[in-house]
Amino acid sequence: MKIGVLALQGDFAEHIVMLRRLEVEACEVRLPPELADLDGLIIPGGESTTFGKLAVHYDLIVPLRQFAAHKAVWGTCAGAIFLAKDALRPQPLLQLMDITVVRNAFGRQVASFETDLDVPALRQVDPSDRPYHAVFIRAPLIESVQEQAQALASLPDGRIVAAQQGRWLATSFHPELTQDDRFHRYFIWLTGQPESLKQEVHPGG
Repeated sequence: MKIGVLALQGDFAEHIVMLRRLEVEACEVRLPPELADLDGLIIPGGESTTFGKLAVHYDLIVPLRQFAAHKAVWGTCAGAIFLAKDALRPQPLLQLMDITVVRNAFGRQVASFETDLDVPALRQVDPSDRPYHAVFIRAPLIESVQEQAQALASLPDGRIVAAQQGRWLATSFHPELTQDDRFHRYFIWLTGQPESLKQEVHPGG
């Protein structure tokens, strides 16, 4: 299995370290040809408008959509925004997941926080019921899920912070900044699932 990490900007190096720790071949992706031999792709945290502008500049938008039609993709923080159909403001998006995302929903960096989450889906890779300790840094919020998307985790007040649609995954927080590898193991598991775990590619307008 080979998983790429979009390395246009943001904390791509931390994802690569985590994947290699799990003995998965991992590489940086910056240009469309580098998608060719990948089984899955992670779009890391960073700044979502910068991601979008660079993806347009390097002609990545269409190749990324084509890749996602058949492969697993996971967006963390800014990456989750980039995957969304709607970010409630004009900016380049892949418009893949049936989710609406609010940027910087929790305020500035000084309002960053950590909290424990109940994520039942992680039992797929770890039978324990221990909570997942999540790190939120200038985090977005998944305001709503529609159509084929489903909420995976929420804050105690019900606000959604993780969602899945077929083999696409979006998290508002940064699993790569913790020592808990369960989300990476879950994405590796998703990547290995058959394409019949289907996600539909209908870019939003």
